[in-house]
Amino acid sequence: MKILILGAGRVGESVAESLVSERNDITVIDTDPVRLRFLQDRLDLRGVVGNGIQPSVLQDAGVQDTDMLIACAPQDETNLVACKVAKEMFNVPTTIARVRSPEFQDDSPLLGKNGFGVDKVICPEQSVTAYIRKLIEYPEALQVLEFAHGLVSLIAVRAVAGGPLVRHRLEEIPQLVPGTPMRIMAIYRQDTVLPDLDGRTQIEPGDEVFVLAATEHIRTVLGALRTRDQPVKRVMVAGGGKVGLRLAREIHGDYQLKIIEPLKPRCDYLATELPAGVLVLHGDSTDEDLLGDENVDQMDLFLALTSDDEDNIMSCLLAKRLGARRVLAVINRRAYADLVQGTTIDIAISPSHTVLGELLAYVRRGDVEAVHSLRRGAAEALEAIVRGDRKTCRFAGRRIDEVGLPKGATVGAIVRGLHRPDGSEAGEDAKPEVIIAHHDTVVQPNDHVIVFVPRKRMVREVEKLFQVSATFLF
Repeated sequence: MKILILGAGRVGESVAESLVSERNDITVIDTDPVRLRFLQDRLDLRGVVGNGIQPSVLQDAGVQDTDMLIACAPQDETNLVACKVAKEMFNVPTTIARVRSPEFQDDSPLLGKNGFGVDKVICPEQSVTAYIRKLIEYPEALQVLEFAHGLVSLIAVRAVAGGPLVRHRLEEIPQLVPGTPMRIMAIYRQDTVLPDLDGRTQIEPGDEVFVLAATEHIRTVLGALRTRDQPVKRVMVAGGGKVGLRLAREIHGDYQLKIIEPLKPRCDYLATELPAGVLVLHGDSTDEDLLGDENVDQMDLFLALTSDDEDNIMSCLLAKRLGARRVLAVINRRAYADLVQGTTIDIAISPSHTVLGELLAYVRRGDVEAVHSLRRGAAEALEAIVRGDRKTCRFAGRRIDEVGLPKGATVGAIVRGLHRPDGSEAGEDAKPEVIIAHHDTVVQPNDHVIVFVPRKRMVREVEKLFQVSATFLF
C-alpha cells in the first residue's frame, strides 16, 4: 500500500516505523529537513521537505497514486486542510487526521464529503485517556483491550506466586477456574515468547500472560493469575495538561483525586474546569517533600502524565519509594518506555503506540474491525469479519485447524450473532454468542474472529486468510 504521512513528529515517526516494517511504500512530508533526514537514515522511506497543505508539495510526494493520507502534523488546522486538499484535488481514497479538539468527531458533518473530507479522526490524548481508564478499572492488568463491541477483552497480566493458575499447566485451567472459559494466547518469559503453547505448558511467576475471555469474566481471569489487588480509590496525577485534564473530567466522581501542576496559570484553569472535590496542587511532582505532605503513600495509583519523560520517570520512582501502591508513567521515547516497563515503574505507556491500532485497522486487508498493537509493536491482535463462503474464503465453513494459520498465530475467540445472514448488522435485540475457540471449532460466515499474531511479519499471511476471492479454491 502506498501511504503518505504528513508530520514527522513522535506520532508520525511511530506510525512510519510500524508501517515500513510491513513493506508499505511510505513517504513522509515535514517542514524540518533535519528530522526527515534522521527518519530516512533509520527507516526505508522517502522524505519530502515542505508544507503538506500545498498541492505542489503533495504532488512532489506522489499524492496522485497514494492509497492513504495520514495527517499527524502538530496543528489540527494543518491536518484538516491537508485532508481536504488530498480528497478534493487528488481523490485520495482514505484520509486520516490527527485532531486534538473535541469539536471534531468522526460523525461530525464538518468532516464529511462536503466538509474537510476526513474519513477517520485520531486523537492520541483521548486514546491514552481511554487506555488509562481501563487500567484504573482493572489495576492488576498491564493492558486491557476490547474487541467485538466490548464483548471480548484481551488482557496482559504479570503472573505472581499465589495465583490459582500459577505453577500449573494450561490443561488444568478448566478444573482450577470452572465456569470461566478463557484462552491463553501467548506467554512471554523474560521478554521471549514461549513457542508452541500446549496443555503441558506451565505458567510461572513473572510470566507476562495474554489471556482472551468474555469481558464479563475479566475480573475472574485476573484473580486467577495473581492475588486480587485492592480496588483503586485514591489517585494522584502529576501533570494537568491535555491528558491529565481529560482523565480528571472522566474519573473525578468515582475516585479521590489530586492533581499536581507546576504552572500557576494552568492550576487556576484546572480549578475552574474541575469540581470542588478535585484537589489541584501547585508544585513539582519530583519534590519529595510535596509528595510526602500530600500522603502519596496512601495512593492506590500514581499517574505521571506530564510532557517531560524524565520528570515522569523520576516522579514515579519517587512515588513508589515513598509508598504509592502502583505507578504509571506516560513516556514518549520508545527506548525509555522499553527500559522502565516492568521495573519499579509498573506500567509505561507510549502515546504514539496507543493510536497505532486505530490506524492499522485501515491499513489491513480484508474486513478488519479492530487492531491492537502489542508489546511495543512487536505483536498484534486483530478482529476480522469472515465474509464469503467455503469456496471464496479460507476461514468460512472450516475448522480452525483446517484454515492454515501461520505457525504461532492463534484464534482466541469467535463472536457469532453480531450480523444477520445477509451480512447486515444485527439490531439492538440481538444476542451475540462469545465462543472460546478450539482446534475443532467451525468458523461460519459473518463470524467475528479474534487472532493473536506474535510476530508482525505474519500479519500479511493472516490477512490473506480473511480475504474473499472469486478464484479461491482450497
